[in-house]
Amino acid sequence: MKKVQEKEAGNLRRINSKAPEKDLILEAAGILKSGGAIIFPTLALYGLGANALDSKAVQRVFEIKNRPLNKPLLVLVQNMEGLRALVKSVPEAAEKLMKQFWPGNVTLVFEARDTVCEILCAGTGKIGIRMPQHPVAKALCRATGTPITATSANLSGDSGYESINLMPPSLVSQVDVILDAGTLAGGLGSTVVDVTLDPPRILREGNTHSERIWAALGKPSARP
Repeated sequence: MKKVQEKEAGNLRRINSKAPEKDLILEAAGILKSGGAIIFPTLALYGLGANALDSKAVQRVFEIKNRPLNKPLLVLVQNMEGLRALVKSVPEAAEKLMKQFWPGNVTLVFEARDTVCEILCAGTGKIGIRMPQHPVAKALCRATGTPITATSANLSGDSGYESINLMPPSLVSQVDVILDAGTLAGGLGSTVVDVTLDPPRILREGNTHSERIWAALGKPSARP
């Protein structure tokens, strides 16, 4: 981990998890607006962020992670206006889940508008969206004014990381800024629910248990 520590004077910034420093948020937001990539904290794991409306920036995220182009990236939005700018419609099931879990650790998969860059959706025509709860992630969305990618900050095939110190130098050396908020909660990350289907389908069970999803939908006996 020595190489990570050596980069503190360069791209690593220690940030207050509960009350993020405005200058650090503005610096990171400026990097995102200019097409850069950052590592930042979410509730469970660190995310890899880029401007989700910039196809070149999104391409860079795939390259940093060595992620196959057929695997879409989820994004964070600041508010419902940001959501509606990305999706064709908001189904009733999505409304119920957003009311119960947003902001929070549930990602919903919608039909993407035709204007959303194809690489972000990996050719699926769908986009995964979450409204963040972590103070740093929320502040970044506000300061950037655009949706940002929130795929886990890892190399493809590896587990996500709850600490910057656990990340391989080959990952941290490729981003422009790292916002280090210390050790995060860890766990499985967000639960992903496809709301384009009726009934919705749980694509990945994360820190929000599936039974809570079905209960919010009024289907406590359902199964994924």
